[in-house]
Amino acid sequence: MAVIPRGTGWDFVRTHGIPHRLDGAIDVARTGRSRTVDLGRAHYRAWDGSEADSYFANVASAGMSGAIAKRANETTKALGGKVSYLWATVAVFSHWQASETRVTVDHELRAGRMHDVVVANGRCFGGGMKICPDAEPDDGLFDVLTIGDLTKRDLLSTLPKTFWGKHLPHPKAELLRGSVVTVDSGQLLPVELDGEQPGTTPVRFEIVPRALRIRVP
Repeated sequence: MAVIPRGTGWDFVRTHGIPHRLDGAIDVARTGRSRTVDLGRAHYRAWDGSEADSYFANVASAGMSGAIAKRANETTKALGGKVSYLWATVAVFSHWQASETRVTVDHELRAGRMHDVVVANGRCFGGGMKICPDAEPDDGLFDVLTIGDLTKRDLLSTLPKTFWGKHLPHPKAELLRGSVVTVDSGQLLPVELDGEQPGTTPVRFEIVPRALRIRVP
């Protein structure tokens, strides 16, 4: 499959070095090499209460970033993806409350008050934030970032660093790796899959190894 970037954040192509300009992307589609990568599969509660399954290629999450993606999708994007996501992040964080959350990554359990759980197959989301800078989309594992109970000061000091991938280690975040991730909470948290919001927790993420061949430079 060849990718012509037409979304808001261009985050999937950042991991793979595919140009976001049309002529560059077409050149990669025509002459690039083939790379076999993993996909993610999510089993979650749809908005109508039924159980549903969807695939994702780049980054999924449960928590605040689902509300951020929804806010960004509902506002103008005239200033570009990075500004849209930054504005949405600040707006949502101003009223978001961390929730008691249980996360399992393979056989490891983490529990506590969290703002977000990011399940990354690729490195970037939110218009260029290198949220999991060492994630590899063909290693058979997710990079899973748990984000704890942040203060406004935490956000303001750390958010700029995410665009350089320099925000880790952080005392209120933990990076784990695994092939199966579950997230549950006492309240329904929005689930985000590649920028879309199809439903809520409880959610189970599974890696689908070597599921897709794409053209890359």
